[in-house]
Amino acid sequence: MKFNEALKEIKIYEAGKPIELVVREFGIEPKDVVKLASNENPKGCSPKVSEAIAQNAHKAFLYPDDSMHELKSALASKFEVQSDNIIIGAGSDQVLEFVARALLMPNDKVLMSQVTFAMYEIYAKQMGAKIIRTASYEHKVEEFISAYNEHKPKIVYLCTPNNPTGDATSKEDVLKIIEAIDEETLVVLDGAYMEYAAAKDEAYRIEPKDIMAYANVIYLGTFSKAYGLGGMRVGYGIANTNLISQLYKMRPPFNITTLSLVSAIEALKDENFVADSIALHQEEIQRYEAFAKEHNFSYIESYTNFITYLFDENFDSTKISDALLKQGVIIRNLASYKMNAVRITIGTKEQNDRLFEVMKEVLNA
Repeated sequence: MKFNEALKEIKIYEAGKPIELVVREFGIEPKDVVKLASNENPKGCSPKVSEAIAQNAHKAFLYPDDSMHELKSALASKFEVQSDNIIIGAGSDQVLEFVARALLMPNDKVLMSQVTFAMYEIYAKQMGAKIIRTASYEHKVEEFISAYNEHKPKIVYLCTPNNPTGDATSKEDVLKIIEAIDEETLVVLDGAYMEYAAAKDEAYRIEPKDIMAYANVIYLGTFSKAYGLGGMRVGYGIANTNLISQLYKMRPPFNITTLSLVSAIEALKDENFVADSIALHQEEIQRYEAFAKEHNFSYIESYTNFITYLFDENFDSTKISDALLKQGVIIRNLASYKMNAVRITIGTKEQNDRLFEVMKEVLNA
């Protein structure tokens, strides 16, 4: 059987290890496993969402409202845009797939930072596109503009805050990059962690209405992080109506589930839950910064719900990750990104206590 030649250049996306795998491999009780690898909300989801799921469980056999009218109307109201400016995806990464399929042809180029969300590359390579990366993991204005002028890519990916590093780019700098790019190139502004950046520093808050004047920019958001709906897979793209109408040609029918739709609608109503989740994060992340300083390694200042620890030759990220895993603490090793680093989701106080306890033992060893 002959497969698409483009597949030879694609590495399988490495998701965070599930609790079930650790239970099977190491014989650890599920209650003793601490998962801090996939940037899920440690508080779970809003109780109102749980209630809505229970109340609507009997509708699981029905297809959802494919117009997604109620959800799109709620998002439009929240972000001060029109419903026609919105497309819903099974996670924001499905919208990324729509974008790649709609725009890219073999040998087109896409531009992204040196270390960023892996699916940008994967979807682009599926279409036979070539990957251009800047020299830095940060989204430096001069690097992006220089690379854009040299290569004239079809898509530019701006991930702020950036995953998996956690740094962010100010609204001022993002707009400088957008202004330097002509309308034949699409700018994908990925704001999956924007709620955290906005709460930390207003200079890093970017809202969809900030980019609506640009015909070649799409803003991506998700319910998987601050809203705690990672398992429901709901994301969205917001852009001008012409771009959204083209992306709709890529969208399969009923691309999110009936209960996913219910969950997202209810989640939007409970902004207090989001605020409480971010407050917990802001408090607990200070402990992670103090832990790094105590053990003499660096970290990237985080604008997300995770932190990235950077190690020198004294520590090995793979050995640390593996040792933690064997004790039921799951974090994300960034060796696959060619970084001697780990990414750790900021958990509850109890989860973080466990992480610090085990990691201290591992580092001392």
